[in-house]
Amino acid sequence: MSADDLTWFKSSYSSSSGDSCVEVATAPDAVRVRDSKLESSPVFAVPRSAWAGFVAYAADA
Repeated sequence: MSADDLTWFKSSYSSSSGDSCVEVATAPDAVRVRDSKLESSPVFAVPRSAWAGFVAYAADA
C-alpha cells in the first residue's frame, strides 16, 4: 500500500501555526507517520499495538 493510497490526518499534537505538522494514517497492518511539510516525506510504519501504547503514554504525560 503506497502513501498515496492512504487517508492522512494531522496529529492533534501538531502546531496550529503549520510549522510542525505530523500526519498519521491507519492501514490494516500498521500506522503510518510522515512530516507533512516535506513534499516527498519519508513514511515510517509502526505496528498498531506499538502505536496504541505510544498514544496511551502520550495521553498520560
